[in-house]
Amino acid sequence: MATRSVSPHPLGVDGQTAVDYEADLTANLQSLLNRIHSGTYRAPPVRRVQIPKAGSSETRPIGVPTFEDKLLQRAVLMLLEPIYEQDFRDCSYGFRPGRSTHQAIDATWRHTMDLRGGFVLKVDLRKFFDTLDHGHLRAFLQRRVRDGVLLRLVGKWLNAGVLESGNVSYPDFVSPQGGVISPLLANVYLHYVLDEWFHNDVLPRMRARAHLVRYADDAVMIFEVESDARRVLTVLDKRCSKYGLTIHPEKTRLVDFRRPLLSPGKSGNAPNKSETFDLLGFTHYWSRSRSGKRVVKRKTMSSRLTRSVQAIGSWCKAHRHDRLVDQHAALSRKVRGHDAYYGITGNGESLQTFRFLVHRTWRRWLSRRHRKRKLDWDKFNRLLVSFPLPQLRVVHSVLKDREANV
Repeated sequence: MATRSVSPHPLGVDGQTAVDYEADLTANLQSLLNRIHSGTYRAPPVRRVQIPKAGSSETRPIGVPTFEDKLLQRAVLMLLEPIYEQDFRDCSYGFRPGRSTHQAIDATWRHTMDLRGGFVLKVDLRKFFDTLDHGHLRAFLQRRVRDGVLLRLVGKWLNAGVLESGNVSYPDFVSPQGGVISPLLANVYLHYVLDEWFHNDVLPRMRARAHLVRYADDAVMIFEVESDARRVLTVLDKRCSKYGLTIHPEKTRLVDFRRPLLSPGKSGNAPNKSETFDLLGFTHYWSRSRSGKRVVKRKTMSSRLTRSVQAIGSWCKAHRHDRLVDQHAALSRKVRGHDAYYGITGNGESLQTFRFLVHRTWRRWLSRRHRKRKLDWDKFNRLLVSFPLPQLRVVHSVLKDREANV
């Protein structure tokens, strides 16, 4: 499928901007309220755009509602969110107030350390947003929501259709990413399909301890014993199929993540070297602490590191003739932005590697400004004295996060 270029802030099917809507805000809001009360409100189709998928040649569909639809979805979200926050499990971290990816990563670290690694079932749902069944979603919503107006509004958004390449389609198994209310609907769906099932049906049948960590449609199940993990893996596909979801056969896998032996000479059931698994941009692996103890560490996934450096290269190529001061300011912002996500305890080596690759990329494109005057590493290092990139910074410290939660 060909990918269309997307503007930084794509508009809905009506082309209306926030400025346009604000020009007659009172009248527009009153008109919207009247249509809702009279039942004449009609949800316009969602304009679908394709964006590149991380680490793949495939694209990801993003739905762009109209500005008025975004306002209305935000209002409904403000009503529904407090209701479901009472029900959602602690294992769910995605798109919830006061929760974040780094909390999910920290919970995964705590569970694997507590179980000495255990057996990790990495769950990957194939095209989740494209296979979300409207019938099941309506049934899930009706368990907690009795207000007919709210249910009808959600129903209208589900039936609004998708506009792509000039054609409108009305799929029964899609919830385009990008809508204000889409993350909540996704959490409601997986709350019943995975979270409640795991805690109410799976845990009571386990021989030993087990944990679930889910961030939107990214999930890991951590088991103390292998037999429990294999029992769940056997029934997981059937459970998801019941609700129209498909487990990715290659990306869903069981990882032997038990703590490795301290030395090859020691006996025991643990492996000499454990496997690794990826979650939310980080590779989880066993290593040694400064005191020599076995600990679970996290490092930037190689594909994410490659993608970040490629983005730096594209920027440097496009801006290689800009002033040095401007290039330095922009690259510094990009490095700080990288640290803001990947700057976690134990990931210093990956952060240093990223800085080296940024330096190498920047030097290469600066050299191409003047082909007859190559910028060797000695000259570039002298340039860095005046234009240094930001120092490595651990933004998400284990100790800081623990102190904040005390």
